[in-house]
Formats: sequence, C-alpha cells, structure tokens
Amino acid sequence: MVKIGFIGEGKTEQLILQSAGFQNWLQQNGINCVGKVIDAKGSGNLLPNRIEAFLDELYGFEADKIVILTDLDNDRTIEVTQQRIGRSDIQIVLVAVKTIEAWFLSDSALMSKLLNSPVYIDYPEQFDNAFQEIRRIFEHKTGRGIGTKPMLARHLLKYGFTIQQAARHPNCPSAAYFLSTLQTLATAN
Repeated sequence: MVKIGFIGEGKTEQLILQSAGFQNWLQQNGINCVGKVIDAKGSGNLLPNRIEAFLDELYGFEADKIVILTDLDNDRTIEVTQQRIGRSDIQIVLVAVKTIEAWFLSDSALMSKLLNSPVYIDYPEQFDNAFQEIRRIFEHKTGRGIGTKPMLARHLLKYGFTIQQAARHPNCPSAAYFLSTLQTLATAN
C-alpha cells in the first residue's frame, strides 16, 4: 500500500478528505492515509515558508507522497497555483479545483434528494463561486440558508456525498482527475 499524507486548503477540504466514504475508497484502492488530514486554514498557508511544518508532520508518519487539495481561487491555471506553493524539491501531487463546492453541485442525486426536487447542473465547475450557487438553490427551493462552507460540507457528507459520486458527473473533470491521480499513485508504488 502506498502511504499518502493529505493537506486540505481549508476545513471543507479536510472534512471531505477525512470522510468515511473517501477513506474507504482509499483503502479499496491500495492507499493508506497516514497521519491526520491537515487543514491548512487557507491558501495563504500553502506558501513555501508556511508549509514546512505540515510536510514535516506527514513525513513523520512516513508518507510516500503528499497530496494537497486546494482551490484555484483567483489563480488562472493549476500551474500558477503550483508555482505559488513552490515546492518542486519534494514529492507533492497538487490537485487544484476551481472551487471544491463544485463537487457538491456535481452530485445531482444527493442535491435532488435533499431538495425534494430534481437538480441537475450541466456544468458545475463553471461557477466562480459554487458555494453561492448552492446557497441560491437552497434558498430558492427551501426558503432556508445553508450556513457556512464547513456546515454545508458536514450536512452533505452526513447524507452521503462522496467524491466518487461527483466524479461520475460528465462535466466535473476535477473530481475524476483527483481520483484517477490517486489511483495512479497507488499503482506506481
């Protein structure tokens, strides 16, 4: 089994990565998550001068690889995000998504179930702020809000959200890429 340490940009990423559904998928694919999933508490902490403690912690658990899940935020490309993090001297796989909440929009079955109404977003990764789109949908369909990003993540995970379901959406390539990258790491070791 390949040993991978995970760093999430924020609490939402941490919650998704440490969820039972994702941890089971890792085990089924020959991946052992080492240490705890680290919450970097914002992309500003994924800079070379601030990331060292996270890396030391995960390498202390003998991680073979470290995977960082972060949003593109205002960066134009994945390459810009990778350059911002700036750690080519160590083995890190960086998987960047426009916004992690786009994965929630990709899980049409769960969204439809929670809203008691069909919900299908053709291009969930098109939104600059998928969290605001989810908020808009919930307020429109239920008349209620969704709280904070971590509150939304906890709620959706409780009702069955998984990255695997998001990856099944034909227009959510970042979730599919994330899982296929992890599978490649598992088979390359």
